[in-house]
Amino acid sequence: MSIARRELILGGQRSGKSRRGEQLAAAWLSQSPAHRAVLVATAHAHDDEMRARIERHRNDRAVRVPAMSTVEESIALAQVIRQHASPETLVLVDCLTLWLTNLLMPVSGPMDAMPLVDPAVDDLLEAIKGSAGPLVLVGNEIGLGVIPLGREVRAFVDALGRLNQEVAGACDRVTMMMAGLPMTLKEPE
Repeated sequence: MSIARRELILGGQRSGKSRRGEQLAAAWLSQSPAHRAVLVATAHAHDDEMRARIERHRNDRAVRVPAMSTVEESIALAQVIRQHASPETLVLVDCLTLWLTNLLMPVSGPMDAMPLVDPAVDDLLEAIKGSAGPLVLVGNEIGLGVIPLGREVRAFVDALGRLNQEVAGACDRVTMMMAGLPMTLKEPE
């Protein structure tokens, strides 16, 4: 399994994107005893179901990639990438969609003006481009369905689409996951 310097993995819910990121981290760790892997988890537990989901993910990761450490950060993503990125460390971010949700919630007004999101995305793009080691970013592709009802939901779908396009432009490889299968959309040049 080849590891790109910067890879974006997109897909729908339960498409296998997180598992693919974990497989890349495990492959990286197996290449050298000097290699490390850090998962940056962006989920924020707002309710009991989400707390249970996060705990299940922690337990599953501990079995699949026991040597990977975890950092939980729901907002300061660029800062954490800069802090952990090194030539010996693969940083796995899971997931960009939850990070964007955390930036936008609670919605206190119209989302079409998103003044706080643009600087955070710009900072993230700089961190991605400046990453000293391999970086794997996981996110949802949610723009393939019907146009959602409601202004706020449409604004979120638009914001996520813009984020995915910007991050894809900053990455060397882009992979789309469907039914657990990777489809390469962009390869390193």
